[in-house]
Amino acid sequence: MVSHSYSAEPPRRPPSVSSRSTTTRRHRNHRSHHGGSSYAPQNEFPNFANTGDVEIIVNYEGQEKRYILHRLILAQCSGFFEASTSEEWSRAQAQSLIQGAAQAPDRALGRIGEEEERGGPSRRSGPVPLAGHRPRWRYELDSENQEDEVPMLIQKPPPSTLFGGDHSSRPPPVRNKPTAPSNGFFRSMSAIQSAIHITSSATKNEPDNYVLRDYDNLFRIFYNYPPALDPVNITEAYIQCKTLLALADMYDALEVVGPRIDHHLLQYQSRLWKQIAKYPPSYLRLGYLARSKVIFAEALIHVVGQWPLGSPQLHGLPESIMELIEDKVEEMEDLKAKIEGRLLRLSLKTPGRGDRVNPYNDPLGWLANSLFRDWVAENTADARPAKPKVDAPLNWYEQARNAQLTPSIGRIYRLLGTGGSSYLNHEELKRFLKRRPDDYSRDNLKLFEMRMNELKRSATDMVKPVLRNCLELDLGRDGGGLGYLTCTRVEEADFPWD
Repeated sequence: MVSHSYSAEPPRRPPSVSSRSTTTRRHRNHRSHHGGSSYAPQNEFPNFANTGDVEIIVNYEGQEKRYILHRLILAQCSGFFEASTSEEWSRAQAQSLIQGAAQAPDRALGRIGEEEERGGPSRRSGPVPLAGHRPRWRYELDSENQEDEVPMLIQKPPPSTLFGGDHSSRPPPVRNKPTAPSNGFFRSMSAIQSAIHITSSATKNEPDNYVLRDYDNLFRIFYNYPPALDPVNITEAYIQCKTLLALADMYDALEVVGPRIDHHLLQYQSRLWKQIAKYPPSYLRLGYLARSKVIFAEALIHVVGQWPLGSPQLHGLPESIMELIEDKVEEMEDLKAKIEGRLLRLSLKTPGRGDRVNPYNDPLGWLANSLFRDWVAENTADARPAKPKVDAPLNWYEQARNAQLTPSIGRIYRLLGTGGSSYLNHEELKRFLKRRPDDYSRDNLKLFEMRMNELKRSATDMVKPVLRNCLELDLGRDGGGLGYLTCTRVEEADFPWD
């Protein structure tokens, strides 16, 4: 008996062109449709629809922006959200909602009718979600309060259905969403394009409304995204940083927002130092809010050097900062008084015995000594700044510009530090000596200049402590045109927030 084995394979067709091409192709089951019309990210900033539990609606002057964020991140970054989403606050909100529902049980049906007449969705402030549901919080901008400069968020009851279920306003799921590509190349390209989309969203869709812009930057910083601040114009960047810091101060988030502001402004480098030199009180306030040690110290040195000029612009700062300014001004005045006393006591010695010069042992030396002391006393007395008037216009730049027209203590000390022919030069000494015809001669003039140069060299060494530059701004040899001293040292213990 012969056994035959039968194969399960079907009979093959004759080879043809179409069959050969069909057998060599491989069907791609996984294709990347990134960028197509069906792609819509559902769980990324600013709408974490799958994991977010805090809904924030910012509506101001006809523009609206909606966020679905996480309570954990908001509470870690802001003391306001930490308090308003706490269990105590939520329990108090729940009790007030239950009392309101008990007093008006038919309010839901009436509201449904009103919403249907307007053609909108039916939403009402219902009870707290049931135990099996994830808790949610909802905030809306209090745009009705026009007294505040920046409107603040107020907590609203989360939207719910008529029967108490959570009626979340999440976007509907996308149909026929493509599966994740198995190829690593497509996955990497998708991740790169998604990151570019997130980081560039602030520049593409930056709102013209400053309130929406500040709130968007605030939440972007909470999620470790760079804020949308001007990278070119430092004046515009200062305004944006100032309003953003004011908003962060309202929500107790300066510790999180401040470092971002500091990092952005420090990128301007030399342009920032020049702006601080023009408007020290404004940047002193900004540096304090941003907790920026570099900006605060730079502005403080300018304020102390020009004190009391610009003191009216410092109203509203904490008392600790005003005490710090007064302490630094007192330290500088003590240092200047010490140096001025040494300059006025500076005296030449006789070449042989080393005695102090007088009209008898060295008449020309004594004349040089008297002329030098008189020049120091006259110039340092006239360079004292006057206190600004209370009713004077509060314009720092105009006051500083007017102060440059009068003799300034900084310019006098820089002349003393330069020495040489920068002051009491050859012509001045010649005119002085010609007033005494009996003493004037070429030899006496040379000797007189030589003795004066000895005094100038000694004075140059004496004024070095007040001529040190503690600024980041490069002043050059002539002091950068500043008429005040910049020798104030700001130590780590001086910062008022440490």
